[in-house]
Order: sequence, then structure tokens, then C-alpha cells
Amino acid sequence: MATIVTSDSMSVPPDLSDEKAWQLALRTAVREPVQLCRMLDLPTGWASATAAEEFPLFAPRGYIARMRKGDPADPLLRQVLPLSDEEVSQPGFTLDAVGDVESTVAPGLLQKYQGRALLVVSAACAVHCRYCFRRHFPYSDVPHSMNAWDESLEQIREDASIHEVLLSGGDPWMLVDHQLLELLKRLDTIGHLRRLRVHTRLPIMIPQRVTDELVDNLCNLRLTPIVVVHANHVAELNDEVGNALARLIDAGIPVLNQAVLLRGVNDNCQSLVELCERLIDLRVIPYYLHQLDRVAGAAHFEVPVRVGLKIMDEVRSQLPGYAVPRYVQEIRGETHKRILA
Repeated sequence: MATIVTSDSMSVPPDLSDEKAWQLALRTAVREPVQLCRMLDLPTGWASATAAEEFPLFAPRGYIARMRKGDPADPLLRQVLPLSDEEVSQPGFTLDAVGDVESTVAPGLLQKYQGRALLVVSAACAVHCRYCFRRHFPYSDVPHSMNAWDESLEQIREDASIHEVLLSGGDPWMLVDHQLLELLKRLDTIGHLRRLRVHTRLPIMIPQRVTDELVDNLCNLRLTPIVVVHANHVAELNDEVGNALARLIDAGIPVLNQAVLLRGVNDNCQSLVELCERLIDLRVIPYYLHQLDRVAGAAHFEVPVRVGLKIMDEVRSQLPGYAVPRYVQEIRGETHKRILA
């Protein structure tokens, strides 16, 4: 096996084994707040050890390399660094902000909207976003083997009104290729399904995950694949990420982007315009800009809706219509996302 990196270097050593590059990037990700601060020339006390105990830090080195050294306000750093702000309880911020638990109809199977079902196929992610709406999700209840999916897949098979399945998590592309392919094949046999939508942050965090095998597995399905990635700031979209996204798009797979409106990250017109223009240049459709889900521990990221509406008015005045994402909010119990602008 390749040697695990233990220094504060941002570079990843060459893969000297059969381990794939994306798996190596996961294995060498930074998990200690003190180490991350040292890598970025920040005071080691800047991060909160208590917040990291509640929700651990996890950040790939390639992502860290896109951050500005010596800048505690770097928009990428803010998304991953545990802060004492997370420890402050705020009214209205709950453990299950969008009603995932009440929408669970079988192990790992959620149904909120007509014609669609969502499978939480992995508890793991390539990054721990501090604003994650599933940071308190009961992942222990999710199937952890292919056989354990029998009940949920049978429920989908028996409901002919379901035409689209969403793979989510965690991140579904944390599954290794043979596990993912087995699940895809089982879904592909359900005749009334027409589309497969994958929600993933891996092409942004670890672009090496977009392998030939992964792309081939998606393209060889009867189901129409759609990939929804998650980038919040233009600094996340370097050339390596662009190349990974191009591999999907060149294979005929539509790629859309969802972002979250985050205080201190992208809560201004310039940041969102730069993000959307870069996405369009990469042939990725800016799909949604989400109002923050009010999950416990993330209140310091919230931007008031009235401010978000003003920002979106400014964004719309600077971009062509096809480059403007819909500003939406998920309200638990509603039959669709509420379109704010």
C-alpha cells in the first residue's frame, strides 16, 4: 500500500499500489483541525475542538490546496472548518431540518415528492460540510450491504408511480464501483423507472472519482442518468474539476449544480455571478441556489431570505436567464421545493 501522508504538505504522494487515486485522496484527507490550521498558516486555536468532536472535520488535500493561506475568511475554508459558532443553540434550528426521518418509508428509502424516491446509499462523504442538513441523520438505520436493500427496492418495484430514483447520502459515489454497479443494475430492472439522478459532491472535492469505469456504468444503463453536483464558490471549480465534469458531459450525461446561499461564502452578487459564469463555461447548468436548511449547528451560515432576494435581483440583472439558478427553499411537509425567486 502507498504510504499515508502524515505531514502538513498539501500534495498527495503518487499511487504506488492498486489503490485508486480517489481512494488514496480519501485515505489521506485531513481530519484534525490543528493540522488544517497549520497547513493554512492560521492560529491553531482558530478551530473548535468541541465542534469537531460533535461533527468531525474531513477535508481532502486537493480541496485544501484551493484555499488561500493565512485567510480565516477564505470561502472554502469556512465550509469545512469547525468553529465555536456551531456550539450555540439557535431557536428554529433542529436536528432534522427538512423532515427526512418522517419521510422515511423503508430502510434508506425516502419519499417526499410525487413520482420520485430517494435512496440514502452511503453514510460517508468526501468532505464534511459544516452546514450539512444531514449532519445529524441516523445513518445507522441505512442498509450497509446490497442484500439489505431488498425491502426498499421491492417497495420501489411495487409503486408504479415512481419514475425517478435519486441516489444520495452521504455521497453515493463513495461506494466502490462494483458495489455501485450492483445497485444500478438492480434499479435498471425496475421497468417503470425512467431516470436515475445522482447527487454528489465528489467531482468537486475529488475529481479523480470520475473514472472511465464510473462513466461507462452510468452510460450503459437503460435509465437516463442525470448528475447533480454541489459547488458554492468559483474557487472550487479549478481545471481538474472542470476536466472531470467534462468527462460526464462528453459522455452525454446532463450535469447540473446545486449551491447553498451561505453567509461569508457566497452571500453577494459578485460571488454568485462568478460561480454561475464558470459553471456555464464548463457546460454545467446552475440549477438551484438553496436557502440554508435550518439544521442545528449551522445558524451562523444563514442569510435572511429578504437579503437573498435582493442578491438574486442583482444576479439576474447581470446574467442571461439560462445562467440564473432558481432560488429555492425546502419546507418540511410541502409537496415541492418553494421557489423564492
